[in-house]
Amino acid sequence: MRLHHVWLTDFRNYQSAELDLAPGLTVVVGGNGEGKTNLLEAIGYLASLASFRGAPPEALVRSGCQRAVVRGEGDREGRNLLVEAEIACAGRGRVAVNRQPLRRSAELLGALRASVFSPDDLELVKGGPSARRRYLDDALVGVHPRNDALRRDLERVVRQRTTLLRQSGGRLSPDIATTLDVWDAKLISVGEALAAARSELVDRLQPALARAYEQVAGRPAGQKATVTARYDAPWRDQGLAAALVAARSEELRRGVSLVGPHRDDLALTVSAMPARTHASQGEQRSLALALRLAAHSVVGEAVGEPPFLLLDDVFSELDATRSRALLDALAATSFGHTAGGQAVLTTAEALPAGAEPELVVRIAGGRIT
Repeated sequence: MRLHHVWLTDFRNYQSAELDLAPGLTVVVGGNGEGKTNLLEAIGYLASLASFRGAPPEALVRSGCQRAVVRGEGDREGRNLLVEAEIACAGRGRVAVNRQPLRRSAELLGALRASVFSPDDLELVKGGPSARRRYLDDALVGVHPRNDALRRDLERVVRQRTTLLRQSGGRLSPDIATTLDVWDAKLISVGEALAAARSELVDRLQPALARAYEQVAGRPAGQKATVTARYDAPWRDQGLAAALVAARSEELRRGVSLVGPHRDDLALTVSAMPARTHASQGEQRSLALALRLAAHSVVGEAVGEPPFLLLDDVFSELDATRSRALLDALAATSFGHTAGGQAVLTTAEALPAGAEPELVVRIAGGRIT
């Protein structure tokens, strides 16, 4: 899908706003706290029906209002497409495509794919495993929307299973054992499938990650570093069924699900050392950028077109060398008339060297000019 126009109503700090988007690169300029990231968040919401900042729905609604609306108009495969998303403070929101309500919000996934780059991406390397699991699962959904069902099924099963473990009080009564066996069977089914999908994805990401890191690291010739990504799921050696049996007594005692894809990680190394603890700040930032670039590339190859790019003030965290390297890497596969992709870049400062926008707009106090 190519977006031509976006409307916001009572979204974050916007009472009412609209924006025409360039076919290639649109640059949004504004000071801190004026609403640049909020605009990108709204566009991202049309792609995923979720905040890329991890905010709950009620946080997306302007203070004092009960609902927000985000609308995007464009075309997909030569057909006009209008997506309208209503976000409610309480209860479920609503989504419509070409004025027709969707029965399930998941039906929208894949209409617009987006890759998000932000200063918070450093958490992919420095933070805990949850950020890296979300990175993998978001990329899986980008490759094919059906993977969203796997993610949601796992969340539901783990939630129900954990509730049962807590209710057990640490005792395995016959009723608890019978019900736990049922949830174990469901966890094994969905868990094995999701882990296999994640592992296959990591295999596809690895060469793209190595190329991207080499592009953005800015190392002198002869000082290249090897980066690796490996799906870390210790339970896979014995299988999830056996791992759950081995962990049952401890899970009952602690009242929590300890084994499965919800506990897995993406192990990252730079020069054969753990990136989280041994890489320098510059190496970690380069690796975070490379992870986003790799996912952007893999999703684009899988669906036949580059995802929409949302670049949230990312250049403010980079030196001139890395900024130029990132722009070159993105331009090669993402935006510009040749590749046919779209991008929105926000900045509070001067544009990075090499950025050639088709449109520049300014934001101040939730108003777009």
